[in-house]
Amino acid sequence: MTITATEVAESRAALAGLHIDGLVIRFGGHTAVNRLTMHAPIGQVTGLIGPNGAGKSTTFNACSGSLTPAEGAIVFDGVDLTKAPESKRAHLGIGRTFQRIELFDSLSVAENVALGREARLAGVSPVTQLLPRRGERSLVTEAARRAMEQCGISDLATARAGRLSTGQRRLVELARALAGDFRLLLLDEPSSGLDHSESDAFTELLRQVVAENGIGILIVEHDMNVISGLCDYAYVLDFGQLIFEGVPAEVLSSDVVRKAYLGTEDGGVGGHR
Repeated sequence: MTITATEVAESRAALAGLHIDGLVIRFGGHTAVNRLTMHAPIGQVTGLIGPNGAGKSTTFNACSGSLTPAEGAIVFDGVDLTKAPESKRAHLGIGRTFQRIELFDSLSVAENVALGREARLAGVSPVTQLLPRRGERSLVTEAARRAMEQCGISDLATARAGRLSTGQRRLVELARALAGDFRLLLLDEPSSGLDHSESDAFTELLRQVVAENGIGILIVEHDMNVISGLCDYAYVLDFGQLIFEGVPAEVLSSDVVRKAYLGTEDGGVGGHR
C-alpha cells in the first residue's frame, strides 16, 4: 500500500498540538479530573472553562508536568509527555503563565522577559544557564527585545517589575512566554485583575500573537467575554468531568453549561471581572 504525500501531511497535522486522552488525576481518594479527553491544536485558541474547583488548573498542572496523572496520556506533537519532566516539555515547546503573576520584582522588565528564553534553553541542559554558549546571550537579548516589542512594552524595558501595574505585569508575563519561542502556551486566567478595557486589549493582543507567530494557546479563563472573543473551541469541566464542548457560541448558549455555572438553567453565562 502506497502512502501519498497528502496523507503524510494530514497525519502530521493531526498530531500537531496537545492531545489529552482519558486523563485521570487523583488526590488521595478524591478524583479531581475524571477521564478527560481534549485537543488543543497549534494555530488555534482552545478554552478550558468551568466553575471554581472544576479541575481546570489541575489539568494545566498535568500538562505542564508539575502533576503526574494516575491514568491517561498527554501527547504533544506525537511525543508522549505523560511522565516527562517540566524541562522536557519546555524544550519541546510548551510554555505556561499562572493565575498569580510570577515575576521577579527586583529585576527589570527586560531581565524578566529574557528569563523566558533562558528557561527554554535550559530545557536542553541546565548547565547552559551557567556556561552560555557563544552567541547564546545575543540570542536571548534579541528574543526578549522582539517579545517586548510585540507586547508593546519596549518603553518599560529598564523599569523594575515590582513597580508596574497589574495590566503591565500581565504583559510582561506574556512577553516572557513569547520570548521562549514556545509552540503552545498554557495561559491560566490571564485576564485576572484586569479592568474591562485592559481585558479587551489583552484579548486582541492574543489574537495577533496567534496570527503572527502561528502558535497554539490553551487558556483557562473565567471571563466569558474573553472566551467568546478569543477561542476557536472550548471545553467545559464540572467536578473534574467534561460536560460540554463546542465553539464558544454553542458553549455560552448551552443549558448544561448554564446549570454548571449558576446552579439553574435560567439566565445566561455572564462574564466574571
